[in-house]
Amino acid sequence: MVLSADLRLGAGLEGKGVLVTGAAGGIGRSTAELFVACGSHVCAVDLNAEAVRELVASFEDSRRHLAIDIDLTDAGRHEPLLRQVRDRFGSLDVLVHAAAVLRRRSSITEVTEQDWDLQVDTNLKASFFLNRAAAELMKEQGRGGRIVNFTSQGWWTGGFHGSTVYAATKGGIVSMSRGLARIYGPYGILVNCIAPGLVDTPMLRSGLRDEDLAEQARGCPLGRLAQPMEVAKVAVFLASDHASYLSGATINVSGGLLMY
Repeated sequence: MVLSADLRLGAGLEGKGVLVTGAAGGIGRSTAELFVACGSHVCAVDLNAEAVRELVASFEDSRRHLAIDIDLTDAGRHEPLLRQVRDRFGSLDVLVHAAAVLRRRSSITEVTEQDWDLQVDTNLKASFFLNRAAAELMKEQGRGGRIVNFTSQGWWTGGFHGSTVYAATKGGIVSMSRGLARIYGPYGILVNCIAPGLVDTPMLRSGLRDEDLAEQARGCPLGRLAQPMEVAKVAVFLASDHASYLSGATINVSGGLLMY
């Protein structure tokens, strides 16, 4: 039997316009780098202007790509951002939304209203309005599209080590993504989530001692933390031709830490 399909991980992504948020972070950075390696045009977005410019400057033929620093909690900036990507690349085909913030507290009684607002605005509010604006633009283009959102193992467990509010926002992202998958599926727009487990990133390490990380790693059947590129590969798969009938799913990338 001869297969005619393109079996590369990034099948169908060459020349596509891709927006990656949180691109200066661990998973976001690896995701942007991998899309570039697949031949996509990448707009890397992050609040950290210096870091996102440095990232895009490191890409081969960096002039094919964009670096934009923006505060995504301002929903009024979403549509202009997306249209800038469309105008520069000719189309917006993929949104990978990895931007998030985690504010840990040692006790639930220490969580402030400001802690709540920061995480809900960044992780959930911005996700909804950016997703909706991207889907509407993809609908307008008439060629379908892919949206990949990042949730967390916390959406299932409720969070550990002072991350209850963060986990609540990530649970909201799963529900939101399922709703958007139903609404925009008829237009060929596929919406999925990735739920990483323990990934060796600055966010995971924030506020945790080395012994805390070691204890968490021991609780994973694989006995180690994931590397960001191991998660980035799943994002590229979801955007590729291989995932053409996958929508409304939450892909568990936790090394067996979660099983459901």
